[in-house]
Amino acid sequence: MDKWILVVESNCLDPSKEREFNQWYDRIHLPDILAMAGAVRASRYENPNPGEQGGRYIALYELETEDAVGFVQSLAENMGKWIEQERLSPLLQAVSASLYRMITPPVGKE
Repeated sequence: MDKWILVVESNCLDPSKEREFNQWYDRIHLPDILAMAGAVRASRYENPNPGEQGGRYIALYELETEDAVGFVQSLAENMGKWIEQERLSPLLQAVSASLYRMITPPVGKE
């Protein structure tokens, strides 16, 4: 089974609602994505000084799947469903999404 990282940069469209946006992302959006087959772990980070073109937030989704492109296609379909179900925040601005296949396992100090 291949291991992948899906990297998503995003912004909150209303800076006065950052707290609401982050609560939605952590409590609703991450669990929705983690419920998908192939998703195994997620984490988020904040860039306190994002550039003009970059996102303030980055989400890293760890995937284990033989079909990462299929996962991304399913994610796009689910996003449409989540919009209909009002599970997708209108505050979300997706800046970029990139998919990477792991070629070196994690290393660390021993």
